[in-house]
Amino acid sequence: MSDISDIDEILKDLQKFAWPDYVVFISMFVLCIFIGIYFGFLKKSLSESDYLMGGRNMLVMPIALSLVASFVSGITLLGLPTEVYSYGIQYIYVAGGVIIMGIVMGTFFLPVFHDLNITSTYEYLESRFDRRLRMFGSVMFTIMNIGYLPIVIYVPALAFNQVTGISIHTITPIVCIICVFYTSLGGIKAVVWTDVVQTISMIGALLLVAIKGSMNIGGASEVFKQAWDTDRIEAPDFNPDPTVRHTIWSQLIGGVFYWTQTNAVSQNMIQRYLALPSLKAGRRALWIFVGGVILLMSLCSYNGLLIYATYKDCDPLQTKLAKARDQLLPLFVMDTLGSLPGLTGLFIAGVFSAALSSLSTCLNSMSAVVLEDFVKPFVKRPLTESAKNWIMRSVVIGVGALCVCLVYVVEKMGTVLQLTMSLEAITNGPLFGIFSIGIFLPWINGNSALLGGTIGVIAMSWISLNSQLALASGLIKYETKLLSVDNCKYDFNKTLSTGPFDSHAADDIFPLYRISYMWYTCIGALITIGVASLFTLIWGGNDPRDIDSSLLTPCIRNRFKCSASNGYDKSIPKSHNESKF
Repeated sequence: MSDISDIDEILKDLQKFAWPDYVVFISMFVLCIFIGIYFGFLKKSLSESDYLMGGRNMLVMPIALSLVASFVSGITLLGLPTEVYSYGIQYIYVAGGVIIMGIVMGTFFLPVFHDLNITSTYEYLESRFDRRLRMFGSVMFTIMNIGYLPIVIYVPALAFNQVTGISIHTITPIVCIICVFYTSLGGIKAVVWTDVVQTISMIGALLLVAIKGSMNIGGASEVFKQAWDTDRIEAPDFNPDPTVRHTIWSQLIGGVFYWTQTNAVSQNMIQRYLALPSLKAGRRALWIFVGGVILLMSLCSYNGLLIYATYKDCDPLQTKLAKARDQLLPLFVMDTLGSLPGLTGLFIAGVFSAALSSLSTCLNSMSAVVLEDFVKPFVKRPLTESAKNWIMRSVVIGVGALCVCLVYVVEKMGTVLQLTMSLEAITNGPLFGIFSIGIFLPWINGNSALLGGTIGVIAMSWISLNSQLALASGLIKYETKLLSVDNCKYDFNKTLSTGPFDSHAADDIFPLYRISYMWYTCIGALITIGVASLFTLIWGGNDPRDIDSSLLTPCIRNRFKCSASNGYDKSIPKSHNESKF
């Protein structure tokens, strides 16, 4: 074999990001900037409610598209095709969990939050429990966001690096500055309308890749034939073993917990539902969101099968033509669209659109949480509108700058799809458990809920971090579908073809570390609920009739004759938790 420089020569030949591509790519950023200027100056937000909630009178379709764009980040656009390419479509059965999530959220969670007229979901925790739980929830949300946002920025930077050769650490500050600019200027209205543009860009980019790539290899029938022959298209796995990476049980049950937490109680998503004028509008946006997410997941999955059909005889991951797993789709795009001016730029614009939407959503939500949960409860005098605006915009700028710095850390941490879901579960599972206690179990008080949440975070930190350490060190590896390098038309260094493509799951690894990451949110929530219920039995809890019925899900309200008023005044926090210790 000749020297590995042959790979570098191929990459240089593929990197045809010409001036039409840059024009398309930059145009997307310019449009976002103009939207920020429009809502920052011409349609300026005059109050906190306008800036954070759009006056609670926004339209259903823009909000629904914003929800799709916010959830489907570059992590999904790049990570899901690689997942399907390497492991098959077993992950895609999580679509069933998404549908069930829509039913659960629309029936149990959304009615509670929409009736309360709150800005931060963690205000609910103070009214249902006490201020300690509100702070616990806000701190967990902040930690999760600060850990999540650098990954959101890093992923599209990988794609841009693959197609242009420009350093990751050159593009990430530019992206953050643009996002911080329009988010801080225009508030949620700018975020939502840029999300609309970005959702259209994402769908267009994925369709473009799917259509052109299929034409190159003889049509969709050839894609499905190659996938069928290598068992990438397979029936659901009904194996009850929780250590199997993806089964129908982990995708449906674990998926319901993960998606419901992310969509129903996370500030990043619920803030958009609360910007709508009615519960009916919220439910309509929810089901448009479910349909949009399934559509995007289907396109990503098809592109994963398409990549395999294209590279079935020469796996770019083993040859290191794609230097990182999440650069596989950008490599395919260069190979497929590189000869057509502007189309590679359109695809990269779509990937960055996904990142910008998630980043702007998180920054806007962080400004809401810091103002409502970390500042307002601790000031003696009401803040002026000027002070509120200064605080909210300062948070957006500060968090954006911090995330740019943390990209250096994320760069060392490996494949992002599983990594993201694993680390999120440290806080998401316990938080979901606490909110579920709040709306379903009125007899559990703040002391028990806080203890359950704390133990849940400790347990999930132990499980998730040790699991990620075992994966990073190679002690846990998962078997991939057939991947071949037998018919490569270029030379490569075979010593580089190692590791992630061997089947291995060491039996001497502690069993909890080998549990599928799809179960993590479920486990964290059940630990929290279980511990809280146990200590309620030991030390006692609330009289359910003393809980304001507006704080309970509708199906639970009717089971108790609540003595508290059904009206909820967010300016008068309630505590129903006299200590039983």
